[in-house]
Amino acid sequence: MNPGTHARQRFNLLLAFCLMLVAAAMPALAAGSAGPAGMGGSGEGIFVAEIVLLLVVGRGLGELLERIGQPAVMGQLIGGILLGPSLFGWLWPSAQHMIFPSDPEQKSMIEAVSQLGILLLLLLTGMETDLRLVRRVGAACFSISAAGIAVPFVCGFALAQFLPESLLPEPSERIVAGLFLGTALSISSVKIVAIIIREMGFMRRDLGQIIVSSAIIEDTVGWLIMAVTFGIATNGSLQLMPLALTVIEVAAFMIFSFTIGRRIVFELIRWTNDTFRSEFAVITVILIIMGLMALTTNLIGVHTVLGAFVAGILVGESPILSDHIEAQLRGIITALFMPVFFGMAGLEADLTVLADPTLALLTVGLVLIASVGKFGGAFIGGELAGMHRKEATAVGCAMNARGSTEVIVASIGLSMNILSHNLFTMIVTMAVLTTLAMPPMLRWALRRLPMGEKEKERVDREALDERGFVSRLERLLLAVDDSANGRFTAYLGGLIGGSSGMPTTVLRLEKDSEEETRSKAEEKHLAALKKGARASASAVEKAEQTSVDKVRLTARTASGEPGKSVAEEARKGYDLLLVGIGRSLTQKGAFTRKVNDVTRGFDGPLCVVVKGGDREKAPVLAPGATILVPVNGTETARRAADVALAIARPQRARVRALYVSPRARGAGSRASLSHRREEAALKDIADLAERYGVAIETAMRAQGAPADAINREAAKGAALVIMGVSQRSGDDLFFGETAGAVLAACTAPVVLVAGERIRRDEAAREAERSGKSESATAAKETAEQ
Repeated sequence: MNPGTHARQRFNLLLAFCLMLVAAAMPALAAGSAGPAGMGGSGEGIFVAEIVLLLVVGRGLGELLERIGQPAVMGQLIGGILLGPSLFGWLWPSAQHMIFPSDPEQKSMIEAVSQLGILLLLLLTGMETDLRLVRRVGAACFSISAAGIAVPFVCGFALAQFLPESLLPEPSERIVAGLFLGTALSISSVKIVAIIIREMGFMRRDLGQIIVSSAIIEDTVGWLIMAVTFGIATNGSLQLMPLALTVIEVAAFMIFSFTIGRRIVFELIRWTNDTFRSEFAVITVILIIMGLMALTTNLIGVHTVLGAFVAGILVGESPILSDHIEAQLRGIITALFMPVFFGMAGLEADLTVLADPTLALLTVGLVLIASVGKFGGAFIGGELAGMHRKEATAVGCAMNARGSTEVIVASIGLSMNILSHNLFTMIVTMAVLTTLAMPPMLRWALRRLPMGEKEKERVDREALDERGFVSRLERLLLAVDDSANGRFTAYLGGLIGGSSGMPTTVLRLEKDSEEETRSKAEEKHLAALKKGARASASAVEKAEQTSVDKVRLTARTASGEPGKSVAEEARKGYDLLLVGIGRSLTQKGAFTRKVNDVTRGFDGPLCVVVKGGDREKAPVLAPGATILVPVNGTETARRAADVALAIARPQRARVRALYVSPRARGAGSRASLSHRREEAALKDIADLAERYGVAIETAMRAQGAPADAINREAAKGAALVIMGVSQRSGDDLFFGETAGAVLAACTAPVVLVAGERIRRDEAAREAERSGKSESATAAKETAEQ
């Protein structure tokens, strides 16, 4: 059975289910509507039926379209069209009017959800707007977006001047209608463009980043134009003084938002995350920020959507907005508000009016003008930017997707009585057709573009970054005391976090006998951390030719027991804990009770620094120093190598990767598969080092105890040893016999990089899997020999 047959079957099942849902709801709705108003609860019943029907149809059609390579949001819009007078109202008018009545009070309930959906959609669009990508790509996207906005905007504005008066609610306001129509034709949908680019694996390609950056600029400028247009529409005509005042107010709002407002939003999110214990507190604050900024734009006389969009940009750039918080917010918007809003937009469109030959021809003309204008504008912009003709063609194809953005603009115009229902239907039809045509056109255009050598190198580097450990960190926690080891740990934390301006909290653990005042101790920790951060940021800026934000530092002193203080701080959400305590080991080589207490309350990855630094010397890693990294092909070893490279890069240190086997091997095994696996592991580390521009040496020690090989190499002059280890089950820290032997004999500072804590039940399952894996490997090697 072919895919088309499957798709038709799924559509038929969906249609049958919707009809069953309508049939089941009809008796209850009819009974409710027959009773007295406000007594039978019919309003609430109809409202719930509307929500359920929009969700079922929108989600079902969205799923079908996504399976055939189309944006899911178009399925939600088409679902609303089918539930409106275009199909449902045409086939079964009485049922359609009963579920979606024209009664103003009843209609206002679902429209309130739809209007809130507009704000939340703009909030989400702003959060997905990556301004750093725009800054990184350069000037090409500005010429593309400028021409891509100007040409279709002029076409839309000119078209409005020749439309029949029957298509305009107020024929005397053609200028305002032209501004709305020009804006609708000129904005591209960032979300849909990004989805298609990402799906085709072009997000890292130069052209893919230019396309997405151009769409981001178009979206941002489009909403600014929309804000000014709203101000003109509010005044009722084009008046120079009110227009100038609106432009000045919008400019002041944008300047404030991206300077002082940006900092306020960052601090609010951080403070809420660190202070509140109730569930979803950060999401509540994000919604409050969105509401306040939307109210601000409303007060200055422009639409609330501008405030919601700018709020989304600021929230999305917050340095401690964790992935799970963003996913939670995206989940409720995508699951509820998107299907309702686009479904309601589709309900307002009546495709039956296109049976009129005049309106049908006008719609065809609108689609052609929109497509040619947008494609032509983006193509011209690409040519002006010096792009190859094939690349300019791909840009033109990508920018032709209107999708959700145009529907929002048209919905605002309809609600303000600037667009008639017929013109709204024409715009929605054009949005659907251009959006559905974009994915196959863009796939065709992108497949024709080969990848150059320099671009391939950059793409490979970024692919390595995605697999990296340090590059995925978002927030660091340092638990240190006043010892030299504590200051050295703070310095290493700065080297790790400074490469991306990572928010870092230094938790000072009070010593039993204070040797210095609290303020002086904190100053030394922060000075060491800032020193490492500056060196790291400078190295990244020089190598990547990009700007790096300063590390956002928070200093706290533990009150009470150190373990409880760390556990309380860890609750706020950190990706890595660095521990630096003066006396880390007992005389027997085990970790002290203080180290165990500090690490017990943190379940994520951690770095334990042992024997780090000298009290008489400044905590620093000298240029040209050697960092020894033992590796064995595991993910924990690769994670340690990633940390070592992040530390070595700003100090121009050398890394020596030493492959140590977990068990002794005979001479015959040198030709086995294991030997090739060793070489592959070392090559992987060498590739990482090349990505970071760090000098590296590799060596292999396949015989003898791994700890002996590590200690022998460290004795040759290693300034630092960084080992990847696994946390074993139990209340006290234990990283295995090899790590213990290294800590006992090595005189250089040692950093143990451990993954998430493995609990007892997890450890049993891990041991069972590891045993099976070892058996399979041994059997394979025996067969080869």
